[in-house]
Amino acid sequence: MEQRRQMGLAATLSVVTGESIALGIFLTPAAMARSLGSPLLLAAVWCGMGLITLCGALCYSELAINYPLTGGEYVYLRQGYGTRLAFLYGWMSAAVMDPGLAAALAVGAAPYVLSLFGLPPRTQIVIPALILSGLALLNYIGTRLSRRVMTTANLLKIAVLVCLVLWVWISGHATATNLLPLTTRRPGSEPLFAAIAGATISAFFSFGGWWEAGKIAGEVRNPRRNMPLAFTGGVVLVTAVYLLVSASFLMVVPLEKIVSNTAFIAQFGEALFGTIGGKVLSACVLLSVLGGLMALTMAAPRVYYAMAKDGAFFAPFGKLHPRFGTPASGILLQTGLALFVLSFGAFNRILSFIIFSALCFLALSVTTLFRMPQPVRQWWFPTAPIVFLLGCAVIDLMILLHDPIPALIGLVIVLCGEPVRRLFFSKADVNANPLPHQITS
Repeated sequence: MEQRRQMGLAATLSVVTGESIALGIFLTPAAMARSLGSPLLLAAVWCGMGLITLCGALCYSELAINYPLTGGEYVYLRQGYGTRLAFLYGWMSAAVMDPGLAAALAVGAAPYVLSLFGLPPRTQIVIPALILSGLALLNYIGTRLSRRVMTTANLLKIAVLVCLVLWVWISGHATATNLLPLTTRRPGSEPLFAAIAGATISAFFSFGGWWEAGKIAGEVRNPRRNMPLAFTGGVVLVTAVYLLVSASFLMVVPLEKIVSNTAFIAQFGEALFGTIGGKVLSACVLLSVLGGLMALTMAAPRVYYAMAKDGAFFAPFGKLHPRFGTPASGILLQTGLALFVLSFGAFNRILSFIIFSALCFLALSVTTLFRMPQPVRQWWFPTAPIVFLLGCAVIDLMILLHDPIPALIGLVIVLCGEPVRRLFFSKADVNANPLPHQITS
């Protein structure tokens, strides 16, 4: 049984925006503004990351057009470099990045669930597991149902954020003088390099996930048209939203009054909506997190499916559910690992090692554009991949200088995938079949 192309432009666009706009936009602007100490520097970091991401999106749209298959980076690396590197990406995705991000987002959502519904604190320990299990069930039951829920949630949260920005202006709470002076750094700001490094890592985390749409390319209708529109349109939309939301935050709560992320959310909500402000902002945060988790839970199991179809992963993961037509085994694997990661307690320590490893594979995926049988003939080539590769190199260097231990631990875990490949999948030869598991239309 093969997957069908059921997803249109709106659903694909919602994967790009849904993965990017999650918990980060409500937490990172406060920390970024406080460390940078200048509204202009904050805007520059957002725009710089938006430019790097847009270049990456252009590259990924070309890859998705040439390889419109389920699997994303796994497919691109397999075509460009063969079995070994593709397997290491799949190993990193399955063992580190996907369950770690899912667990971190679920834990991040828990306090806002408590605030919104007034639940006792003791229930916070079970809320992340319930969120992950519920979303896994939706994706297990069927792509069509999960696609509708994901599309609705992600388009709704865009609308909510836009309305939030409009309300800032309409209600009269916005004060442009709070942004002044634009260039002068406030007292107490971090040293410039450390501030830019930390803000850049936070910005990447907030943008992170835009590439997930490539993993579902095998289920997208008319990928030659819809994939480029989803990638580039989604990144432009996310950049605009982040700039508007960050500016609105600072126009309501002056930079000098920012103490912490959680206090900032409370200050902003109370300023806009009075005593119920905390609940209103909690609902906004929760909607954003659930949309991002939904997109991740839908996209990630498609990598395991693609690997298993190649013989580079355990065979049950290459079979679709006979009734629902979903990669059910992959969904159960990702959810099970995410539930296991919940037992670790704190997840902020793994952020650097997730980002470092992800950037390495994102950059390698883009380099496959230079190894394609047919030369790329696009107006942006080779400028876009060069800018993206330089951006990835700079961010990884910042991570190594800013917080090297988690990054190196993540790299070691990824390299541990090689003995696993040799032990279980050394006979897999994905290069012998360059375009496997073609999706039926």
